[in-house]
Amino acid sequence: MKKKNIEKFNPSYFGPIAHRGFHDENATENGLKAFQNAIDMGLPFELDIHVTKDGKLLVCHDSELERTTGKKGIIEDLTFDEIRQNYRLLDGGVVPSFEEVLELNAGRSLIVTELKVYRKNYKKLAKAALPVLSKIQDKKSMALISFDPRALIRVRKTGMATALLLVKEHIWVWHFRHLFDSIDIDKRIVSCPKVCRYRKKHIVNVWTLENEQEYEAAKPYADAFTFQHFKPNCK
Repeated sequence: MKKKNIEKFNPSYFGPIAHRGFHDENATENGLKAFQNAIDMGLPFELDIHVTKDGKLLVCHDSELERTTGKKGIIEDLTFDEIRQNYRLLDGGVVPSFEEVLELNAGRSLIVTELKVYRKNYKKLAKAALPVLSKIQDKKSMALISFDPRALIRVRKTGMATALLLVKEHIWVWHFRHLFDSIDIDKRIVSCPKVCRYRKKHIVNVWTLENEQEYEAAKPYADAFTFQHFKPNCK
């Protein structure tokens, strides 16, 4: 049976997706070096976007900058220039803007972009993201994901594939799954009956697989796979 909305997805979505780029001890997650690694390996990659105090899109997983830069600070409380002038990733690179990553990639790899909502700022985040996303001509070169359906619903108008992130089987956002093209599931619940029933007609991505054993265990239950710390053997 053909899965619903599969035509919206780039075929490379169904291969392994590098979580926050292909990062290691020499390339900090969500940094330009990690994204370049993924591009060089021909891998699609996932990243996370936040909106700064002055409405710019910054790529980082946490709102708090300390884990990846060694210096305290909240992205949403700082301007882009303050972050650019005062923070560096642990690998020495800048904390990149979303536009810088798009320029680096130049359409070579599929990008899976997670919208990171902080203190209910989903309107501000979506407002900042829409003009950037609307400039991307190849809609299949990007997929959009979020834990917050309020952010995700505001970017559906781009025509890009959307996936609702879910970390628990019994959670209120599950009821919004029908509004989006797919779901993106924590590996701990990928085999639960509710997800298996959904997958009969819809696409399921699983995250974040950290070794070959986890990949093999997840294969019967998912269509796409987000990984880190190893490269899945997809033969």
